[in-house]
Amino acid sequence: MDFDLTEEQNLLKDSVTRWAGDRYGSLERIEAARRQPLGFDEGTWAQLAELGLLGLPFAEEDGGFGGGPVETMIAVEALGRHLAPEPYLASVVLGGGALRLAGSAAQRAEYVPAIAEGGLRLAFAHGEAQARYDRADVATTARQVEGGYRLDGAKSVVLAADAAQTLVVSARTAGDRRDEAGISLFLVPADAPGLTLKAYPTQDGGRAADLVLDGVTVPAEALLGAAGAALPVIERVLDEGIAALCAEAVGLMDALHALTVDYLKTRKQFGTAIGSFQVLQHRAVDMLMALEQARSMALYATMMAGSDDAAERGPAIAAAKVQINRSARLVGQEAVQLHGGIGMTLEYLGAHLFRRLTTIEYLFGDTAHHLRRVSAAGGLLGAA
Repeated sequence: MDFDLTEEQNLLKDSVTRWAGDRYGSLERIEAARRQPLGFDEGTWAQLAELGLLGLPFAEEDGGFGGGPVETMIAVEALGRHLAPEPYLASVVLGGGALRLAGSAAQRAEYVPAIAEGGLRLAFAHGEAQARYDRADVATTARQVEGGYRLDGAKSVVLAADAAQTLVVSARTAGDRRDEAGISLFLVPADAPGLTLKAYPTQDGGRAADLVLDGVTVPAEALLGAAGAALPVIERVLDEGIAALCAEAVGLMDALHALTVDYLKTRKQFGTAIGSFQVLQHRAVDMLMALEQARSMALYATMMAGSDDAAERGPAIAAAKVQINRSARLVGQEAVQLHGGIGMTLEYLGAHLFRRLTTIEYLFGDTAHHLRRVSAAGGLLGAA
């Protein structure tokens, strides 16, 4: 399999990396953006639109730029390396992914150009407090009423929900709480009557919100895809989200490893740089090996994210998440130990990289959960 980037992909990588480095080249700039009301600068979001990143995964005929999983990987890895706080994962990859996969031609024609131009942000509201990592566990209900649907229920930890104008909400139109059939997706305006949103900062410097839907009514046109058949779409969206997370984690680990090596070269003890101590060199090499293992699995996840075969895609994405989680923990913990006390202070960039890596370890499934997914499929060879 050829993992070399094309000329266009290399140009995209150079462009995004240069932009992110210029915009977020210091912790002070990152923190200044996080202090904005929505957790990022809306002017910077407009710059992402000008770069073409917001329309990247959408088809050209829908108003996007016709990119695929590789282009998404390139963008997310560069943004992750510089801790860019914009909700690219929440809006473009997750919310936009649901629209791209399940939306009708009319819905895509209405929403995709607005997303690409930066005028519309989405959020993917699927997780519920009782569900943990069970993707089919949906207690929120959607009952047909005259002219549309009435939604009732609650959603937990919806990434960047307070920055979204439209929410993609999963709700059960039939069946019991854990049934795989009977789940539907709806486009719900963030200001819809009956929708309550409680926003809060997350440990990694981002933002999320809990939602309560109490008699929220939407028209029939708000339904995304076929009624009761949304679970395969949800699984595909979440698998693509995990692949993007893998790429982001590689960018974070790359930055943290470089920061640690630079620190070893400059920090002196007993009159010499601590990087000259062989045992610390070995630990820095262990970090590099974990990073490269994660990079390989992130590439694998990217290649598999676009597969229509859920039985093949699911175990591959799960295996990649397992390696990403393990590498993130090793790289993060080694970085803190090699830095000493400064590695945990919030005045130091390394601590923020470490916090984001720790959050990624638990987003969309922890290591034990994804090991069970791989095991249930009989391993990667069994899935193939």
